[in-house]
Order: sequence, then C-alpha cells, then structure tokens
Amino acid sequence: MTIVSTVPQEKSLLYEQVAERISVMVSQGTFLSGDRLPSVRNLSQQFKVSKSTVMEAYSLLEDRGVVAVRPQSGYYVCQPARNSLQESGVNLPVLRPTVVTTGELALMVFRDAADSRLIQLGAAIPDLENMPVDRLNRMLSTESRRYRQQSLAYEMPAGCLRLRTQIARRMVTAGCSLSPDDIFVTNGCTEAVALALRAVCKQGDTVVLESPTFFNTLQIIASLGLKALEIPAHPALGINPDTLRFVLEQNKVDACLLVTNFSNPLGYLMPDSAKAELVSLLARHDIPLIEDDIYGELAHDTRRPLVAKSFDSAGQVLLCSSFSKTIAPGYRVGWIVPGKFAPQVERLKAVTSLTSAVPPQLAIAEYLDNGGYEAHLRRLRRLYARQIAALSQAVERHFPEGTRCSRPEGGFVLWVEMPETVDSVILYEQAREHGITFAPGPIFSAQPGKFRNYLRLSAASWSDKVAEGVELLGRLAKEAWLKTAR
Repeated sequence: MTIVSTVPQEKSLLYEQVAERISVMVSQGTFLSGDRLPSVRNLSQQFKVSKSTVMEAYSLLEDRGVVAVRPQSGYYVCQPARNSLQESGVNLPVLRPTVVTTGELALMVFRDAADSRLIQLGAAIPDLENMPVDRLNRMLSTESRRYRQQSLAYEMPAGCLRLRTQIARRMVTAGCSLSPDDIFVTNGCTEAVALALRAVCKQGDTVVLESPTFFNTLQIIASLGLKALEIPAHPALGINPDTLRFVLEQNKVDACLLVTNFSNPLGYLMPDSAKAELVSLLARHDIPLIEDDIYGELAHDTRRPLVAKSFDSAGQVLLCSSFSKTIAPGYRVGWIVPGKFAPQVERLKAVTSLTSAVPPQLAIAEYLDNGGYEAHLRRLRRLYARQIAALSQAVERHFPEGTRCSRPEGGFVLWVEMPETVDSVILYEQAREHGITFAPGPIFSAQPGKFRNYLRLSAASWSDKVAEGVELLGRLAKEAWLKTAR
C-alpha cells in the first residue's frame, strides 16, 4: 500500500540545488571521471551563491560518492553519475566542433522513406489519412478562384499577408507578440532553418546542437560548410543551460540551433525556466539562437508550450516552423521570425527562392481562419499520444531484453536504445530485405559511430501492418543480440 503524505514538502535548500546542477553536468559528461571540478570560488561566482553554499554542495556530493576531495588540490569526479539520461542512452558529449560525415546513409534513408513497398517505421512524415485532405483541397480551389490574380502573382519575399496575420495570431498561445511584418513565409521549415543559418553564420563557423539531433539539420550544416558542436540532451529536459555555459567558455561558438519543444528524435520538452535561462545566456554572449519549433503544436497533453522566442527581448532568436507536421507536408509552407536578422533573411530569401508558392499559402490561411484548425489539433494530439503508447508497448514486447525507449511529451517519433551489441546500421540492411525501413541511430549525430545501437521509429500511423512490422523488426534485433551474446 502506498502512503501519500499530506504534509507540504519544503523547497530544496540552496546547496542542494547547487549540488543537483553539478551532478547533472557530471552525468551529461561535461566533467568526466577523474576531472577536476571548478573551484569553490569559481562556482560561487558562476552560480551567484556564497562559498559556504558551494562547499555544502560539494560535501553533499562527496557523501553521494559523486566527487572526492584531494587536499591542496580541489574536488574531482569520482565516477560518472548515473541517472535517467544515461538510462535513456544519451552518450557523453564531444566538446569540440565536428565536420558532418553521415550524408550517404541519411540519403539512403530519405530514398527508402519514399518507397511504398516498404513498411515505413522511421519516416517522420504525417499519415495523410489523419490530415484534412478534402477540406484543404476545397479551400485551395475556392481561394485560388477568389484571389484569381493574387494566386498567380509573386508575394515578394515575405509571403501572403493574410497567412502571416494568421500565424501572428496563433503565436500568441506560444507567448509571442508578433506583427505580420515580423514573419517571412518559407518553403517548409527546412528553408527557414537554412536561411537562419546563412543569415548568422559564415563557412567554417561552429553551431551548437543538441545530441541526438534531426539528421537533415546535420545535412544542412554540412552543405553550408559549418561545423557541429554537439551537447547531449537530457531525454526529458533537453540541454542543460549550465552545460551550455561551460561549452561556451571552452569554444568559439557562432550560433545555437535547438529544438526546445518536442525534439526529433527524443521528444523532450524544455522547461520554461530553462528556455528563459538559455535565451539570457546566449544574449550575454551575443550568440544567436535558431529555434526549430516544427513540433510545437503537437503536445500530447493538449497544452501548447511557450517558445524560447517568447523570452527574447533583443531580437537574438530566429524562430522557425511550418505546417508540414500538422496540416500538409506537400504544401511546403513554413515560416521564420528572424528578429534583428530580418534584413539578412529578406535578402537571402530574395536571392534563393524569391518567394513561396501563393496558392498553398492562401489555402492554409483560410483553413487557419475558418477550417477548424484547433479541433483538428486536439484530435491529432490525442491520436499521437495513443499511437506513441502503442508503439512503445510493442517495442517493449518484441525487442531484446534491456531495450529502452524515450518518453516523448509531444510529436510522433520514438528514440529506441537497444543493447550495445546490436548495430542499427546492420539491422537496417537486414530489415530492408524483409520490407521494413526505419531511421538508424548514427545519422542523428556528426560523431562517427555514435548512437550505433539506437534507432528512431515513427508513430505517425498505426495499423495491423505497422504492428507486424515492429514485431518483425524486434525479432531481427533479438536475433542479432542473441548471436553476440553466445
């Protein structure tokens, strides 16, 4: 029997909070076994607490076996602290910039995602059966007739005013007060992110990313001649601002590109307090933040979270998103709020694609205004929550012993850690021979060989055929595991 206390719990003491922050940095690999930790004086200044508070924190961590004191030398890490981050399989970071080298494997996954003969277990593409296909197509037709000349004209380069107005209204729920003039329509979120990177970076610059990160983001970075600096993301909370702070002190960083709401592939939700701290930290270092919010509308609990942009008062955050995951993947209607970088983005948009196709913009603007978008989102959120649960349960039943899954709070992808001896790239080749495709782990990092025993699965659709595919994939993974276990 569980006894629930009715006595109010006191807030944790300040030294306990400091100890927790240090412990998280150890668990995420900012400090490894044997590393010397910052001095009491340095941490006192860094965390803005007294020296005695830091000493109490270190004493607490010493009691827990996380750190050890060496006379006349300081505090050192005893052993990596184990918590849910390592349990969910997030590797230790490599705190240096890296050239992206996973292009060929990522391209193969892209090609397979378009092969209708394969059971699609990995593509992060919405099931069109769950999209408002008929209503949207009717609106495409009626709006093109209503705006006969406008539908054939250029909207240079910002895009359809009515759509930008609807986006500005919707972003109130995400904590942003925007004018339609703050927004540029793009060809999907991919172009938005690429424009943002080109606006704030030059060839050879370093971009901080969470790890694991969406593989196409890595390909964009590679195509622009940029370097990726990966910080491991907590599977529930995203990157730790304290970890980022130390990374910025050790490296020259030119931009950060992060997903704060329901990342792909982890599905984490960064707390609002961490978003605010993140924006403040980067503003102090004069480093732009590119925020990819493509999954922001797909919270499983129906609550649309705030974006980091909502805490931005200096125009340092470039917010990117699209309607590809919620309404129409093929319409390629995305958008960017570039803040103080608007002149650069406007110029780049003009010389890159000049403008975006107008008829899809008109249709989506009408759908947002009169098509029942909120009701559609509520249904979609409930659906994805159920299908993620069904997929997780199937993985738990059919995959090898010791397999672990992420616990996404939004979106429709699942990050799966298999036993270390199971190679997801080899498994991918075997699965294709059996008519199955998924996204193998190594394409989610710029580090060669990283996430080798991981894979991403999609819960965008769920059917008997998909369930059978998961069962078969699990059986193949289990066979690979048993071979290495002998």
